Amino acid sequence: MNLLRLIPIFDNSVSTWGLEARILRWLILTWMFIGLIILFSASYPVADERHGDGLYYFKRQMLWGIVSLIIFNIIVNLPLRKILGVSHWFLILFLMLIFVTLIPGLGKKAFDAARWIAIGPIPIQPSELIKPFLVLQSATLFSKWEKLSWEMRLSWLGVFGLVLLGILAQPNLSTTALCGMTIWFIALAAGLPYKYLGGTALGGVLLALLSISIKEYQRKRIMSFMNPWGDATGDGYQLVQSLLAVGSGQTWGSGFGLSQQKLFYLPIQDTDFIFAIFSEEFGFVGGILLLLMLAIFTTIGLIVALKSKNLTSQLVAIGMVVLIIGQSLLHIGVTIGALPTTGLPLPMFSYGGNSMIASLISSALLIRVARESGKAEVVPLHKTPSENRPRRRFF
Repeated sequence: MNLLRLIPIFDNSVSTWGLEARILRWLILTWMFIGLIILFSASYPVADERHGDGLYYFKRQMLWGIVSLIIFNIIVNLPLRKILGVSHWFLILFLMLIFVTLIPGLGKKAFDAARWIAIGPIPIQPSELIKPFLVLQSATLFSKWEKLSWEMRLSWLGVFGLVLLGILAQPNLSTTALCGMTIWFIALAAGLPYKYLGGTALGGVLLALLSISIKEYQRKRIMSFMNPWGDATGDGYQLVQSLLAVGSGQTWGSGFGLSQQKLFYLPIQDTDFIFAIFSEEFGFVGGILLLLMLAIFTTIGLIVALKSKNLTSQLVAIGMVVLIIGQSLLHIGVTIGALPTTGLPLPMFSYGGNSMIASLISSALLIRVARESGKAEVVPLHKTPSENRPRRRFF
């Protein structure tokens, strides 16, 4: 085995991929590159203050990026059926780790939420890593729904319920909502009866309302979201500072590295509110270009789903698009005050190795579906001297 193929720039097989797979690959690598640049700017002041090294977070994100790209390249070169064959074991593993985070002394807390497990110097966040495997198992279940017994259906629905309850208990309402929404959209795409979908949606809303009624800090977030300026130095402080960052970017932004809000005005600027720093430095135009990139990614992803040769592959593609784009839009919605403040990272922008790995695994699975698409045409990037037939035209 040629180990250099594990590194994307040395993978010579890319020239044989279908058009959609190659476009997605370049979009993802571009997205990741831009994200690293933005993280460098957003994290420098806080890293210098906390660790005496402005590159502290950037260097670690680079390391996680390299690890993630190796995993990415392994997945894009593995048959999807083999990945689906083992995905349930990863789902069960990360489900168990989610409940381990709830055990006092084992779960690592941050902002009153136990979401991490420390394995030596490496923090593991199972609620992030479980996301792509939740999509894979949901796609497997719902694509075979009519062929399965009710015992098997209820067993896997029970597992999904445990995943959502475990994440909610950490507590992590935003990730719970994202995972539940992703499962629901996969079930919708699979054609499950509306009576099941409607009942599940109602149950999810009631569960969210129950969580908000029990957790005081969640109620405060809702109230501060409705009127952040009413308590601009208290519960509404973070959203107010985020809005100031976004608004001060105006049309073209203040320029790369010139954000003022990252200078200890906006909390958590390198993770949950990194889009605010991006907007301040690159303005309205930069925000629109990022949304355009998300729109292109969504369009290509849905084309891949439509071209997929079987229902399972279609549902995997749809699930990965919902997961990546849904999380991106939720993050952006929070930073601009369109949604209540919550803790969702922006894929491939926010600091965090677990988020980077989960995002690139999800992207790699979407590319894998594109590569196996029955209608994907292989468009050679160059012709060998022996090729005498005319080149196919696409435009």
